[in-house]
Amino acid sequence: MPARLKEHYQKKVIPALTKEFSYKNVMAVPKIEKIALNIGLGEATQNPKLMDGAVNELAQIAGQKPVVTKARKSIAAFKLREGMSIGCTVTLRGDRMYEFFDRLVNVALPRVRDFRGVSSKSFDGRGNYTLGIKDQLIFPEIDYNKVEKIKGMNISITTTARTDAEGLALLKHLGMPFRA
Repeated sequence: MPARLKEHYQKKVIPALTKEFSYKNVMAVPKIEKIALNIGLGEATQNPKLMDGAVNELAQIAGQKPVVTKARKSIAAFKLREGMSIGCTVTLRGDRMYEFFDRLVNVALPRVRDFRGVSSKSFDGRGNYTLGIKDQLIFPEIDYNKVEKIKGMNISITTTARTDAEGLALLKHLGMPFRA
């Protein structure tokens, strides 16, 4: 069974965007290519146990095992040596990506305290969108009692849109709550 959002994209979003930007070909309509989740843990240099918690939580949120990122250079001022684990990342594609986006928009973001919508200024100029989340507890998969430390994360949504306007229209049609 395909993801609910994927079906919505094919039945409603493609015709709406084709009309809005007058595309000649269905393949020219922008779509989400991938979603990358990243947790950077600089303090894991002092306490390596924090890394395990971050990896488990990211795996629960994404439904996929994350890759542990290592330091490329040693930086003495930060007590960082080359090869130390300093974060974890996971890239979602296909049905898992649509599933995650659906949960992010309909479940997680509304749980943010004092939420008024996400900024529409976080596009990179090529139609890709990035947002930062301050705590991972907004995802219902995370058990509050098992969390040692509140960690934030970056969520990058890569689209095939060529401009920010096209990317904004795509995400808006998919239900992303932008600020008015």
